[in-house]
Amino acid sequence: MGITTALWSFALVVGLLTLTPGLDTALILRTAALGERRRAWGVVLGIQTGTLLWGTLSSLGVSAILTASRLAYETLRWAGVVYLLWMGVQLVRSRGAAAEAAPEPGGGGLLAGWRRGALTNLLNPKVGVFYVAVLPQFIPAGAPHLATGVLLTCVHVLEGTLWSAVLVGFARVLSGWLRRPVARRVLDRITGAVVVAFGLRLALAD
Repeated sequence: MGITTALWSFALVVGLLTLTPGLDTALILRTAALGERRRAWGVVLGIQTGTLLWGTLSSLGVSAILTASRLAYETLRWAGVVYLLWMGVQLVRSRGAAAEAAPEPGGGGLLAGWRRGALTNLLNPKVGVFYVAVLPQFIPAGAPHLATGVLLTCVHVLEGTLWSAVLVGFARVLSGWLRRPVARRVLDRITGAVVVAFGLRLALAD
């Protein structure tokens, strides 16, 4: 398998993964729909930072520790569970009117969004295990492992960013209605319930 074939094949696999609704989709839609454009792009950049780091670690062989060590996997998994449950509960308990009245300081939205997106991605051991299991299969024999692995990961990052742009654009269309206090509370509770569900799913996963 040549590098071109590997790139197209990997693009197809991660493209289908990117289009599958999940936690990332929920976070991006919720943030963008509330009119927090800078924060929404911060979430996008944070998620893609996590993806790039997982791909790089996998190319270096570091993330293989997750599949080789039960302790390492369980430690990261429970850290992710605690973080997701905490974030989900905060969203469920949020008050739309109060949040609406407290605008974010300039520049803080992007950083806060990046932090949330990065933590959500990096504390999900399944992303690491995915890269450990899948990425090596698309690296051609004889190709430089690290460089090729990072290149393939960048394909995933590019697709994720493009799809996120579509989600942000779609959410912006509805932002006027969703920024009402009542609508915001409903959206926060729905998103919070989704985040909690992902946290519980991660807790119960084998």
